[in-house]
Amino acid sequence: MERINIYDQISKNKRMSYDLFLIFFHISFILAFIISEYFGGGYLGAGLILIFAIIWMLFSYYLGDKAILAINHAKEVKKEEYPYLFNSVEGLSIAAGIPKPKIYVIDDPAPNAFATGRDPRHAAIAVTTGLLQMMKRLELEGVLAHEISHIKNYDIRYMMLVMVMIGLIGILSNMMLRILWYGRGRHGRVGGRGGAALVLAGIIFAIIAPIIAQLVRLAISRRREYMADASGALLTRYPQGLADALKKIAGSKIPMTSANQDSAPLYIADPFRDKKDFFSNLFSTHPPIWDRIKALEAM
Repeated sequence: MERINIYDQISKNKRMSYDLFLIFFHISFILAFIISEYFGGGYLGAGLILIFAIIWMLFSYYLGDKAILAINHAKEVKKEEYPYLFNSVEGLSIAAGIPKPKIYVIDDPAPNAFATGRDPRHAAIAVTTGLLQMMKRLELEGVLAHEISHIKNYDIRYMMLVMVMIGLIGILSNMMLRILWYGRGRHGRVGGRGGAALVLAGIIFAIIAPIIAQLVRLAISRRREYMADASGALLTRYPQGLADALKKIAGSKIPMTSANQDSAPLYIADPFRDKKDFFSNLFSTHPPIWDRIKALEAM
């Protein structure tokens, strides 16, 4: 039964990736149209803004994984440097039926890991030096199996699209808020009550759009972590390995210095969880780590 659920999740991720693109495309078009209408550009101006946005989005989609790895100070390593890490990733990739992803190491004492890319053929796994030093063999395999599951389930593609779209909407929203709020350079055909209504609608939409985008991201992240835990446990046939690894990660008080807020949802555990209060945790992209441990130990 679990096997069916996993393959259903792969199909759903692919389908939702296209749906997500259409949703964010329409939001981006509305933002672009309001900006263009404000300057009198109409549909032509909106189209030009949207073409630029799509080019930026495609550029981010195809090179986003490299940017994420660079931002998190991840360096690609060779098999001679970390033979056991390579062997573990290779064995789990064979078991999962996917190509072996590229392997990166982050020089950071905090234990953590993430996967990125746009599909199993273009994927990478990054682990911190702290994780390699702290984990026993079965615990490390549990973490790697979790990340390989994200790759196999196409979670990496979906999350990449979410990050790209949120960034795009953030840029357009910020642009529109500045233009409409300060009103500099206004010379379009909008005036009178219609102009005031457009300004008000634009400000409201520019504020709401990024919130909607963030809520979409939060809604999909927690469920995917539970799914990757279950899929990883299926790969290793040993749920306790990942459960013990998560216990060590949860118990670690070493602050992570390499991560940033944009890439935090990709990590196996929120690298900023110790800095959040109760209200912030309600909107965390990760489910409570002890709930995940409990679910693994119940398998």
